[in-house]
Amino acid sequence: MAAASQEQRYRTLIELGIALSAERNHNRLMEKILLGAKSMTNADGGTLYLVTEKKDALKFEIMLNDTLDVAMGGTTGKPIPFPPLRLHDDQGVPNHKNVSSYCALSGATVNIADAYDVDKFDFSGTKAFDAKTGYRSKSFLTVPLKNYENEVIGVLQLINARDAKNTVIAFGPDITPLIEALTSQAAVALDNQRLIEAQKHLFKSFIQVIAGAIDAKSPYTGGHCNRVPALTAMLAKAACDQTEGPFADFDLTEDEWYELEVAAGLHDCGKVTTPEYIVDKATKLETIYNRIHEVRMRFEVMKRDAVIDYLQAVIADEKPEAELKAEMEARLAQLDEDFGFVAECNVGGEFMAPERIERLKQVAEMTWVRTIDDHLGLSIDEMRRRKPDEPKPPVVEKVLADHEWHIIPHEATIDWSRYDEEGFTMKPCANKYNQGEIYNLSIGRGTLTAEDRFKINEHITQTILMLKALPFPKNLTRVAEWAGGHHEQMNGRGYPKGLMREQMSDPARMMAVADIFEALTAADRPYKKPKTLSESLKIMSFMVKDAHIDPDLWVLFLTSGVWKDYAEQYLKPEQIDDVDISKYLPKAAE
Repeated sequence: MAAASQEQRYRTLIELGIALSAERNHNRLMEKILLGAKSMTNADGGTLYLVTEKKDALKFEIMLNDTLDVAMGGTTGKPIPFPPLRLHDDQGVPNHKNVSSYCALSGATVNIADAYDVDKFDFSGTKAFDAKTGYRSKSFLTVPLKNYENEVIGVLQLINARDAKNTVIAFGPDITPLIEALTSQAAVALDNQRLIEAQKHLFKSFIQVIAGAIDAKSPYTGGHCNRVPALTAMLAKAACDQTEGPFADFDLTEDEWYELEVAAGLHDCGKVTTPEYIVDKATKLETIYNRIHEVRMRFEVMKRDAVIDYLQAVIADEKPEAELKAEMEARLAQLDEDFGFVAECNVGGEFMAPERIERLKQVAEMTWVRTIDDHLGLSIDEMRRRKPDEPKPPVVEKVLADHEWHIIPHEATIDWSRYDEEGFTMKPCANKYNQGEIYNLSIGRGTLTAEDRFKINEHITQTILMLKALPFPKNLTRVAEWAGGHHEQMNGRGYPKGLMREQMSDPARMMAVADIFEALTAADRPYKKPKTLSESLKIMSFMVKDAHIDPDLWVLFLTSGVWKDYAEQYLKPEQIDDVDISKYLPKAAE
């Protein structure tokens, strides 16, 4: 290869400067730096080192030698077999015998015309290499890479410059400043890239911290915020691999993959605003504690009152003692039965029949006597909901009641107009919570009131609002949309916006599939047994028929084997049973 002219070198330097500032891939950047320097000097090869994070060694990043046909590191895929080059020995003495370490420590360029004629540096390793390969290492140019703080972050070493006749020559004084200029540009590019990667790493770590905090907040969602991103990525990869069908043109750039990773990692970040006792509400009367204990104590008081009434009647000789005792025992048995019924109502079921609600209201009419002021020991917030003119004890009260102070209003500071601005179709209830005892015990299915359900569903609106409040760069502008659609349905009956299928992006629909499958198969939720693969896929097949899940993604999910790959990594062995996916595929997809 003919030696480059000075004009060509300047042109190469300018082009490399532009290319280096645009390159974002670390390995390609390394390769461009070394290849550019080789081209400018017409060198046989060279090595690019980077200072390690601990700043105690030089790590080999890429090695090239055209004459020996050696290429390692960078984008070559061949690992470099040499250990990092230490900058100090065990006693802390600087390693000035090696030319590369000397360059890194001193920050000075070293130009050697012939390594065999130099005593200052130890080239015994180079000479041994030459003896083994038959190569002759002669001229060396070793240049430090200094960032904007004048800190050495790497070393570029070139070997054996050649003239137009392909004869090995020394690196001339005319080329050294150009290589130093190149390494200066390279150092800035590397430093910028490191800063960007550090910011990405920090943000990813922040996402993991948020996800971990959400999952740690409740055992009901443990691991959810880590598994959904993994499953979403699997499904997106399967879509990218398609060469025909509805996803033949689907692809994600490097930036879009990062955007998807961020969106999936933060898809439930709004759950930080959901109270634990709502997420974990296992019984109807549960708030921060299960209020069935209060109700039980009232029944205990009524039972003791029945015994006291019996004893007082015996003393007064109102009736024969046997008759009085029979009445007392019947009363105690009825109270036990009534409380048993209330306790049974407290455990959420599939259906609360109207006749059971009617009986609950009849039980609620029973009374007991409270003799202690129930304003004592209350918090400021509770006192705000109580009236100062409430009757003082002793007070006859119903055993179950819906009091005014059971109603907890929304905070006055909430701006509900944001719901309209964002297009949220889910609207808040009149009050934040209703802790009325009869109201909660009358819940038709499950344990959640309409107010509780809204508070849980509100996590998705909070997710969207939180993500939209972040000043995302241009390459992350769709994070809120992708993360905020995993509870939407294809028929427009989902939330928070009631979107139709065509209004949703592919990544948002993928996350919806991932969220559902993870929820069905999750084994760390104490309120339910984890479902098997066959059970989960059967349920999802009905969701497809009900236009809940995207049908094309469903076919991809099945035919790509994503469900199986995920199961092998995240499900318990007893959950993985035999599945015939042909039962769930459209005839054309089988």
